[in-house]
Amino acid sequence: MTTFKEIRGTTIEVVSSDPTNPETGQIWYNSSSGTLKGYVYATVNAWSAGGNMNTARASGVGGVGNTASNNAALGFGGYLQTGGNTGASESYNGTSWTNTPSLNTARRNLPSGLGTQTAALCVGGFSTGQTSATESFNGSSWTTVNSLNTAGGRQNSGTQTAGLAFGGYGGSIITATESWNGTSWTTTPANLNTGRFRGAGFGLQTASVLVAGDTGGDIYTSATELYNGTSWTSNPTGYIRATNLLGGAGTQTAGLCFGGGEGANPGAPISNTTVSWNGSTFTTLPATLTTAREGGSSAGSQTSALFAAGTTNVSYQTATEEWTGSQFSTKTVTVS
Repeated sequence: MTTFKEIRGTTIEVVSSDPTNPETGQIWYNSSSGTLKGYVYATVNAWSAGGNMNTARASGVGGVGNTASNNAALGFGGYLQTGGNTGASESYNGTSWTNTPSLNTARRNLPSGLGTQTAALCVGGFSTGQTSATESFNGSSWTTVNSLNTAGGRQNSGTQTAGLAFGGYGGSIITATESWNGTSWTTTPANLNTGRFRGAGFGLQTASVLVAGDTGGDIYTSATELYNGTSWTSNPTGYIRATNLLGGAGTQTAGLCFGGGEGANPGAPISNTTVSWNGSTFTTLPATLTTAREGGSSAGSQTSALFAAGTTNVSYQTATEEWTGSQFSTKTVTVS
C-alpha cells in the first residue's frame, strides 16, 4: 500500500499546536487535541449586510460595478412604491451609498447596465413610454448620447466604449442585438433564439450570457444563451427555474445569479437562491440572500458581488447585500 510519505515526499508532522502559517495541502497531527488536520482551499460563500440605498426602488434598477469587487458600484433608475419612475442615481463604496446627479430621463425596466462605477451607460427602459435614450456617466454627471435603434427595456453587457444591448421589450418582445462603439448603436444580424426581457445579462461585448427572463404575458423562461461576438447559441443547460428580474454578475465563463421572481402579483414566489455559472452549467449554492427579492440593482463578479434595492412583492427595499466568494480555510479531521 502506498504511504503518505511516498505520495507527498514527507511524513505527517506531529506538533503540540497548529502551525501559524500552514501551506496549502499541509497535513499535521496535533498531539494536544488528538486531531489530524489539513489546510485546504475551501469555497466559503456568504451574503452579508451592506449599507442601505438612499432611495427604495424596484422594477428593474440599472446597476454596474467593478467586475472584480463589490465595493465600487453604481445604481440608477427604477420605480417607486409610491408610484412613478425615478432618475435617482447612487454610488457605493463598499460601506455606504452616496447620491449622485440624477439621470436626465427617469425610467425603469433597466435589468442591467454597462461599464463601471465611473464610466457607465444607462440604456433604454420605460419612461413615459418605451424609450431609446442612452446616457453616459463619467463619475460626476450623466450626459445624453446617441439613442438605441429599438426603444425598450434591453438587457446589457460590456463597457462604456464597447457595449451590447439584446432582447428586451418595446411594446412587443425584442430579439434584436445592438452593438455600441462608444459613440453610436448599430443593429447586428444576431438575434436571440428566445426573445425575452427582464433577464440577467452579463459579460463582455464579444462574450455575453443571457439567463432566464419573461417571454411575454408573464410567461417566464429558464433558457440561457451565449454570444460570441457574431451569434447567439442556446446553451443545452437552462437556468435552475423559469424566472425573471433576477440579479446577475460576472463573465460568460464565471458568473453568479441570485434572487428573481415567478409572478407580478403580491404573494407570488420570490427567490433567495444563489446560483453559480461556469460557462456551461448552473450550480445552486448553499448560501442564500437574507431577503428574497426581485428587480434590484446587481453588480460585481462571481466571487464579489452585490444586490441592492428591489421588491419582495410586498415592499420596496433599500437593503444591500454583499457576496463574498472563495477563501482559505482549515478542515479538521478527528482521529478516534
